[in-house]
Amino acid sequence: MKFFAKLNANNLVTDIQNVNDNDAPDEATGIAFLTRLTNHSLWKQYWKDRSGPTKNAASPDNDYDPGRDAFIQIKPFNSWILNEEDCQWNAPVPYPGGGDGDGKFYKWEEETLSWVLYEAGLDRFKL
Repeated sequence: MKFFAKLNANNLVTDIQNVNDNDAPDEATGIAFLTRLTNHSLWKQYWKDRSGPTKNAASPDNDYDPGRDAFIQIKPFNSWILNEEDCQWNAPVPYPGGGDGDGKFYKWEEETLSWVLYEAGLDRFKL
């Protein structure tokens, strides 16, 4: 199974389609197949498991950046910074607990530019 993102003229993902391997042995053939099927010609192949050359899987409302060959999610907060290596948004402050985390859950608070500890089951946050 191959996966394709339908793009509008501004490279915004408007839909995603799965195509049988027989109909899309390569990206160009898959795009030609989808163009005949939908009468829409702007498509880009992506890999759900991120094993292909295109960075990130696509989903509706993502942008496709041809220069980076990447699908980029909507920026979650004004302060977050795009990592040029993986085209993922990162907080300006690292997530608490290091790379493996500390087993706790945190929520980003844009007003204070900090991570706030969330206690499961409670409707409040602790600093």
